[in-house]
Amino acid sequence: MGGYQDANYYRVSPCLIVVGSWCCRLILFVIWLPTFLHVTAQESHADHRRTTSLVELAKEPTSGDSGLFDPIEISPSVIPKVPFPTESVPPMYPIPYVPTRYEPVLTGKCPVNFSRPEISNILDKAAFDCFGPLASLVGNVVCCPQFSSLIHIFQGFFGMKSNNLVLSNAVADHCFSDIVSILASRGANNTIPTLCSIKSSNLTGGSCPVKNDSTFERTVNTSKLVEACRTVDPLKECCRPVCRPAIMDAALQISGRQMMINNDNMAGEMNHTDYLNDCKGVVYSYLSKQLSSEVANKAFRILSACKVNKVCPLTFKEPSDVIAVCKNVAAPSPTCCSSLNTYIAETQQKILITNKQAIICATQFGSMLRGGGVMTNVYELCDVDLKDFSIQAFGVQDAGCLLRSLPGDVIFDNSSGVSFTCDLSDNIAAPWPSSSSFTSLSFCAPEMSLPALPISQSLKNIGCNSAGVGFLVIFTFFVSIVVLRF
Repeated sequence: MGGYQDANYYRVSPCLIVVGSWCCRLILFVIWLPTFLHVTAQESHADHRRTTSLVELAKEPTSGDSGLFDPIEISPSVIPKVPFPTESVPPMYPIPYVPTRYEPVLTGKCPVNFSRPEISNILDKAAFDCFGPLASLVGNVVCCPQFSSLIHIFQGFFGMKSNNLVLSNAVADHCFSDIVSILASRGANNTIPTLCSIKSSNLTGGSCPVKNDSTFERTVNTSKLVEACRTVDPLKECCRPVCRPAIMDAALQISGRQMMINNDNMAGEMNHTDYLNDCKGVVYSYLSKQLSSEVANKAFRILSACKVNKVCPLTFKEPSDVIAVCKNVAAPSPTCCSSLNTYIAETQQKILITNKQAIICATQFGSMLRGGGVMTNVYELCDVDLKDFSIQAFGVQDAGCLLRSLPGDVIFDNSSGVSFTCDLSDNIAAPWPSSSSFTSLSFCAPEMSLPALPISQSLKNIGCNSAGVGFLVIFTFFVSIVVLRF
């Protein structure tokens, strides 16, 4: 036994013996690197004559005066015109109409001061986003998400000085009526509740068994919930969500569903969907009490954006007429293109959609055509673009608009009135699907969908054990010092 231990003690790591392993190749490369490169640290002195003005910096360097680095020529065509990738791209479509404001007639039975900035500012934002003529056009992407956020924030604002997370049925009716009246007095469409399928009962907590702070905080890990939703990343949340699962987990706990799952006692259980949805509203209310109205609104809008950009809001009827005239085409056909364009124009349903929704819609419709026997890319033959799946701006052909996938708002200006910003202004071809079977699309990069591996685990995956990894890190650090030193 002792001899066996000694043998193990003096056994050299396989990573150092097997020349073909990744670790050894990397180590040998690091050893070989300083013999090939002669690195010399040079002291450089700033020449103040070369940096006196931006004009001098912009001049083309003359021969022999290029300095430490030669100029790099970059074609203007590859320079992005938008400095920030999250900003919208023009054009903006203004509607030269300034909404008239008037004093609303309230019920007088809702004990809330609507002039408080924390609620008045959100009311203003919802009024612009649901502006009368535009409400139905941007309802799916802008108006309804903002109106839903307003209801959540108001619910939390109402119980800010009490232990309550919900409103009673009678008070909810009065307050909901006042909210709609105030929005209409500020230019919003008065049919928002119908357009967005939101009722006064959304303020009551419905059938959720938990409706006050004390019970909620005894049931849920509130610090974890609030921290998960305090800062919601608009890019990461849709791919690697943090806030959304925290809300769902809290809703499961207060709905009692979690207890039933843990006990595996599902016998005789009633439909739990209503309970869960009602409890999600209570969770939103609690978050609205813990976060500022601006932070809560931003988080809720991002969560809504993640949801609406997963599906196509358009309804495609059976495209039998299009299939009949496009089934055997191999070149641009006036009959096929006319039928295709007419179908798409009728399917737009007079609403604006986002760029991501347009991709899903185009893929879904293309899959239907392929399923009917249209194998040729008729999108390409008929010059169908992504923006064709969104409403054409004020009926002008080739002036389609796709809204951005990130949360956006209708913009108000005293001179130009209200306007909205399009995300794409150029003609981007609609994608033709590779098969007739439509599956859900993911806009997430693989690294955004999978958890990152620790460096030790990643190196193990390419053939290094822990001893080799430790030696590699230390040895690389040592060689790096030697290279820089000499």
